[in-house]
Amino acid sequence: MASETHMPVPVCLIENTPARGLVVRPEALQVLSKITQPVVVVAITGLYRTGKSYLMNRLAGQRRGFSLGSTVQSHTKGIWMWCVPHPCRPGHTLVLLDTEGLGDVEKGDTRNDTWIFVLTILLSSTLIYNSRGTIDQLAMDQLHYVVKLTDHVKLKAAPKESEDELDDSEKFVLFFPTFIWAVRDFTLQLEVDGKEISEDEYLEEALKLKAGSSRETQCYNQTRECIRQFFPDRKCFVFDQPACKKDLVRLEDLRDDEINPEFRQQVEKFCSHVWEKSPPKTVPGGHIITGNLLGKLATTYVETIRSGVVPCLESAVLALAEIANAAAVKEAVTLYQDLMAQRAKLPTESVQELLELHSQCEQEALELFMAQAFKDGICHFQADLISQVEKVKAKFCKDNEQASHDKCKAALRDLSQDMEKRISDGVYNVSGGYQLFKGDQQALVEKYWELPGKGVKADAVLQEFLQSRKTLAESILNTDCSLTEKDRELKSEQEQHERAEQERAVQRQKEAGERQKLQDQLRSWEEHALQLRKKLENCCEKQLEEHQEMIRHKSKEEAVLLKDGFCDKAIHLRMVTSRLEQEYGSTRSRLTTWINIMVSVLLGLVFVIFRFRTPRFF
Repeated sequence: MASETHMPVPVCLIENTPARGLVVRPEALQVLSKITQPVVVVAITGLYRTGKSYLMNRLAGQRRGFSLGSTVQSHTKGIWMWCVPHPCRPGHTLVLLDTEGLGDVEKGDTRNDTWIFVLTILLSSTLIYNSRGTIDQLAMDQLHYVVKLTDHVKLKAAPKESEDELDDSEKFVLFFPTFIWAVRDFTLQLEVDGKEISEDEYLEEALKLKAGSSRETQCYNQTRECIRQFFPDRKCFVFDQPACKKDLVRLEDLRDDEINPEFRQQVEKFCSHVWEKSPPKTVPGGHIITGNLLGKLATTYVETIRSGVVPCLESAVLALAEIANAAAVKEAVTLYQDLMAQRAKLPTESVQELLELHSQCEQEALELFMAQAFKDGICHFQADLISQVEKVKAKFCKDNEQASHDKCKAALRDLSQDMEKRISDGVYNVSGGYQLFKGDQQALVEKYWELPGKGVKADAVLQEFLQSRKTLAESILNTDCSLTEKDRELKSEQEQHERAEQERAVQRQKEAGERQKLQDQLRSWEEHALQLRKKLENCCEKQLEEHQEMIRHKSKEEAVLLKDGFCDKAIHLRMVTSRLEQEYGSTRSRLTTWINIMVSVLLGLVFVIFRFRTPRFF
């Protein structure tokens, strides 16, 4: 179980070395592959030696774990990961990512700093930026990596189709995490113009833009504009110094009573917020990421970066969808197979009984598939699910018939033992023997029908049994001295008529079973089409909600800009918002058509699969 994932210490998720560059570590992927729960991914970034690891250890509920170090050297290299049970969300795993300190002067080559920052953003659902002192221009300059995001991430693989199309950066918010600025060793009073302000208000004050068009003003505004644009959901926490300077080198060993009480309270408040408010990691459309998928996502991004290509967000989601949908098919088929094996008591009394059981198990398997599947490429995978489930169902039907056949054969073998002895003793080779034989055989048939649990082949096996005695019956009929030639002819005709009627009854039963199977298949397809429609409608609603949220963020930012007197920037944002609103309207109508097309595609794929497998049904 994912909840039993035990990591006593963190492991390196993405290694960063001068010789190999960025590499995903297989031992970390192995840990993530076992986590099938949704993950809440909290990552921290910032300059090296600013105490990032201490906060992450506290979020893990531990004093030790991520390396703190005690010198001016950077300890954390690459991105390190610690997976722990989520303290506030049952059924979720908290994944903590501690990143290599930015701006380490010992590295010499700092090209990977930006990629570490980009990966931290793309993998997390909450991003913590850790800095010291105050949020001043120096702190903003140290966060210059955010300005480079537009050069290192793209939304779509295809270039813009027209000049009116929005820049990729306008929609980065769909993929980006919530943002927390943690200010360490904060010594100022939280007030503006003599009025006390909150930590969040302090951050917003620091993010205010300067008026003017000079190069200096543009540099001042650039990082602030990026933060406001990319991270509309943001929060701030300030922390006093945790202890006196001489004790900082052994911070993780200090008892609670040796740590600054104010700092302890601030850390508790910070941890409570992160635990309670940090959302699960998702990708656009509301698809929740599990630990296994997080590992796949990290691998996709790192391999893209290593190949020299800028990571494409939509391509990464498509690659993830391929993996998730294939896994969803496999799990759903396994669930169906397990449920049928647990619940099916073979042989069943009728085909209908087995089909009803199949319907229940298929429904549960379909629900599992829909819960895990991404809408991207879902039709082909759902068609594959239908095909695989149908194969398993066909095997259960075959096994059901075989179980019934074997049980009925065994029953007739036991019931006919007395008659077999009479035949071998010549009891029926006398005058009146045919009538005696027919009476004994009728009594055997009546006992046979009284036996319970014979299953779907009861008629067919009995017909085989009676057919196997055809020659014997004719021989006894011919040797019965008490019958005239005319009697023999009448008995023979009656015998043939009975056998023909029995054969017709068996054929009618077989055809009825085939009709039931066809009706069940059609029912199954209708249910699959209905569930696909519900899934796509749900995904589209989430997509539209995300779009509306993006519009609300833009409108809110526009109002702030107008209030602060930045009319030109507000007008530009109004144009962006208008295009988003137009896009929202066209998207809503387009999605309805798209859903109908996807349902038709599914039914078309299924028809092709079964047209060649069972042509007599069509």
